[in-house]
Amino acid sequence: MDYKKIQDYFIYFMFYSVIGWIYEVFLEVVVYRWGFSNRGVLMGPYCVVYGFGAVILLLTLSELKKKRIKIGPILITPLLVFLGIVFLTTLIELIASYVMEWTMGEWQWDYTRFAWNFQGRIAPNPSIRFGIGGMVILYLLHPLALQYTERANPTVQKIIAWTLAVIMAVECVVFLAGKLI
Repeated sequence: MDYKKIQDYFIYFMFYSVIGWIYEVFLEVVVYRWGFSNRGVLMGPYCVVYGFGAVILLLTLSELKKKRIKIGPILITPLLVFLGIVFLTTLIELIASYVMEWTMGEWQWDYTRFAWNFQGRIAPNPSIRFGIGGMVILYLLHPLALQYTERANPTVQKIIAWTLAVIMAVECVVFLAGKLI
């Protein structure tokens, strides 16, 4: 993978982390009416688990999305992509809950109110929502993001990527320092 591709994927990671934070805050404030709180682990307006999830979806399912798999006259590729998204995002969420519990003593969500949950960490209801969100990313948002990365001035894009990387590095150092003190 070349430097430009790594830079592009880092920008995608940050973009989808911000989109995930917006989604989480929307759910909290508008849907559940719990009031505002920063839904990310770090201070900035991003949920990195969404960024990691989106990048993993892009790396694993983009080729499947391009295929035209049919059963008779019915195109089933979108269904296969959806099922892949549900599986991967559920696995990512489960792993993230264990990593958060190991590093912070808890994880940020509790799905015990949903049917068929596993230890309150994962449940079918949010997994299906993540499947829908993943479809929005792969079929709607990412084609637009690709247009940006293909047309953007390389110098401006490099400045954006490095600025975001420095901000993320500072956030991680502050987070780790807070855990060690």
